[in-house]
Amino acid sequence: MTDISVTALCAADLEDHLDRLGAIMAATVSSGAAIGYMQPFDEADGRAFFETQVFPEVRAGRRVLLAATLDGVTVGTAQLITALPPNQPHRSEVAKMMVDPEARRRGVGRALLAAVDTHATAAGKTLITLDTRTGDAAEPLYRAAGYRTAGVIPGFALDPDGRGLHATTYMYKTL
Repeated sequence: MTDISVTALCAADLEDHLDRLGAIMAATVSSGAAIGYMQPFDEADGRAFFETQVFPEVRAGRRVLLAATLDGVTVGTAQLITALPPNQPHRSEVAKMMVDPEARRRGVGRALLAAVDTHATAAGKTLITLDTRTGDAAEPLYRAAGYRTAGVIPGFALDPDGRGLHATTYMYKTL
C-alpha cells in the first residue's frame, strides 16, 4: 500500500523542495507533457522556473504551491492561483499540475486535485478553472474530479518537441 500526502508549502519550506520540484518538472517536460515549455528542458530550467515565477507568488500570498509525496518522496506538484483580477474574486485557477512519470497512475493526481478543492474552498473560491492539452492523459482525471469542458481551442500551442500544434481544452469546476 502506498502512502500519499499533499502539503501546501509555506514560504520557509520552498528552498528545501527546490531540487525535487525542478526534477519533477524536467521529467514532466521530457516525457512530453504540454505545460508551456519546450524540450530540451533540464532540472536547472525547472529550478529556475520555481525560483523566479512560482516562489515569489507563493511568498506574496497570490498562489498556493502544493507538493504531493508518495511513500515519503515528493513526486507531484500543483499550483492554485488565487489572486485574479478584481472582477473575479470568486475564481481560482489550477496551474502546472505535474506528477513524476515514474509515479503516475497511483493516485497522486487525484490527491493533488482534492487538495486544490480544499484550498480553493478555504480561500472562499466557488469556481476553479484550468486548461489542458486536448486528449492528454490528464483530461479524464480532471473529468473524474468534477471538471467540465468549457471549450476547445484548436492549434493552441506547440507540442514540447516542437513538431506540431495541439488543441487546448478549457475546463471548470464549481464548488
